[in-house]
Amino acid sequence: MSEIFIGSLIRAELQRQERTTVWFAKKLGCNRTNAYKIFNRRSIDTDLLLRISRILNRNFFEVYYDLLAD
Repeated sequence: MSEIFIGSLIRAELQRQERTTVWFAKKLGCNRTNAYKIFNRRSIDTDLLLRISRILNRNFFEVYYDLLAD
């Protein structure tokens, strides 16, 4: 099973949308430092991942679902 680095995927999506870390942190209700900590995570709590998915309008759970087919 390949390992997912979810923080990196979140950061990439934020950049793809041309959004700033400050914008992301504000939407998430945290400070910029905590947003950067999220970008460095290999795994993430499902409640937080759901919030992030809604903020960025992208289903990050798909990444994990796709691994089930492998």
